[in-house]
Amino acid sequence: MSPFLFWIFASLTVIFGAAVVLNRNPVASALSLVVSFLGLSVLFMSLDAFFVGIIQVLVYAGAVMVLFLFIVMLLDIRTEERLSINWLTAGGGVAVAMILFIQICTVIGRFHAARQPFPALATPTTDDVWSIGRLLFSSYNLPFQIIGVLVLVATIGVVFLSRREPR
Repeated sequence: MSPFLFWIFASLTVIFGAAVVLNRNPVASALSLVVSFLGLSVLFMSLDAFFVGIIQVLVYAGAVMVLFLFIVMLLDIRTEERLSINWLTAGGGVAVAMILFIQICTVIGRFHAARQPFPALATPTTDDVWSIGRLLFSSYNLPFQIIGVLVLVATIGVVFLSRREPR
């Protein structure tokens, strides 16, 4: 990937990531998170991690965002919009974010390996999807099935909690 495209998608990810926090409307915030996930997916694909990039789109931008939007629709948005911004808390958050940014820049500036170009990755002899599938269904078969049952129970719970009471 050319550096120009990298900077476009990296800035797209950061801008829409900030929009997730700064938007007052939860639906607009959730849609900003989808765009941020898509930009992150492109960055993964530029690193030749195609499986991680596709999973990023399918799982996070697809399934998780559908659940987020479902929960947002269950909330009472009108009460959230009436709340005022606590400027002291917002200022403290900005101060902490700036301190963290300064610390990250300081660490990267003193880390000499960060200034050198990254060596080219060796091409793998096997497909990464095959390796991940083999690992999931051999070493992590029981935890994989437990997660599937937990997701099923959570889905049934959401359907049960979201149904309307008869009047």
